[in-house]
Amino acid sequence: MRKIIGPLLAGILGIAVLLGLFFSAHDKQKTDGAAAQAGKLSLARGLIGSEKEPFYRDPRVIQAFARLGLQVEVQKAGSREMAVHPDLKSFDFGHPAGSPAALRLKQVMKAQKLYTPFFTPMAVASWQKLIPMLESNGLVQSRDGAYYIIDMKRLLELISTGKRWRELKNNTAYDSGRSILISSTDVRKSNSGAMYLALASYLLNDNNVVQSDAEVQKVLPLVSPLFLKQGFQESSSAGPFDDYTSMGIGKAPLVMVYESQFLEFQSKLPQANPDMLLLYPQPTAFTKHVLVPFTEAGNRVGEALEHDAELQKLAAEYGYRGSAIAHFSEFLKQKKLSAPTTLVDVIDPPSFEMLERMIEGIAQQLK
Repeated sequence: MRKIIGPLLAGILGIAVLLGLFFSAHDKQKTDGAAAQAGKLSLARGLIGSEKEPFYRDPRVIQAFARLGLQVEVQKAGSREMAVHPDLKSFDFGHPAGSPAALRLKQVMKAQKLYTPFFTPMAVASWQKLIPMLESNGLVQSRDGAYYIIDMKRLLELISTGKRWRELKNNTAYDSGRSILISSTDVRKSNSGAMYLALASYLLNDNNVVQSDAEVQKVLPLVSPLFLKQGFQESSSAGPFDDYTSMGIGKAPLVMVYESQFLEFQSKLPQANPDMLLLYPQPTAFTKHVLVPFTEAGNRVGEALEHDAELQKLAAEYGYRGSAIAHFSEFLKQKKLSAPTTLVDVIDPPSFEMLERMIEGIAQQLK
């Protein structure tokens, strides 16, 4: 018996060793293959606005870039502060929020081309509970399934003059002694705050884009209270939006946001929250997410984002609008969300220089 079992066990042990060697070699081949494949990808490093970080870190986006031969690594930076980043030359592209910030970055880096793969309108996040009161005061109107701030200039004037919520007529929904405010980010640091300023300056400059020092001086006393009355302001667009979603109407009755923020948040819920809604200012402003390439690798990222159908579709899933409106419409349909397909009353922001002068004027008062 021993003569039979001994050789048999030895044979089994030998087979096990051989199988182990085979699978080890097979796994190594797979690992080496993946490493070789990774080695074929061109690395592109980007400086991006924080609002786009979830998009860039989405595994599906990473895979889509890899399919095009790109490995994209990103680092967050304030959109308005990007042009003065101390280490710009170590990046291949910048992808801020807002045309003024992008144009400034283009000047600094002497970029030859710009890419605008997607954009989003500015909107005011609010609450269903407030709609009857806002409608009865002639501020808001419902049309084609969306809510519009039809007298944005008057709303800004109510804020500037210190009007309080309980002073509005027919106010049984929000009996608060707080001043009426639209919460925003810090205008000195964040694009969303700067876009609020751009919109307000247009309305308070007799529906004209601010284009001169004289006009800056004219509107500065009118726009400054919109920010000075807020107290502490976050430097990132995520800050006031988090207050809106977590603390509710008591803390955040009106918040200046990107439409994409709101739609992405609602799309991630098991069911959209019917108490939350967007108010679209008339006019509003688009935030263009303009990519500024510094190198050829940056150009490849811009081309991919602008022209690759899969990347355009994935951007729509983050609430962004692109050149193919069908992607955005399909996203809304799948998630049972509602938003205007087109917005026709849209203004351009002031030049970077004019916007900076207004911001500097406000900053002097915030010290």
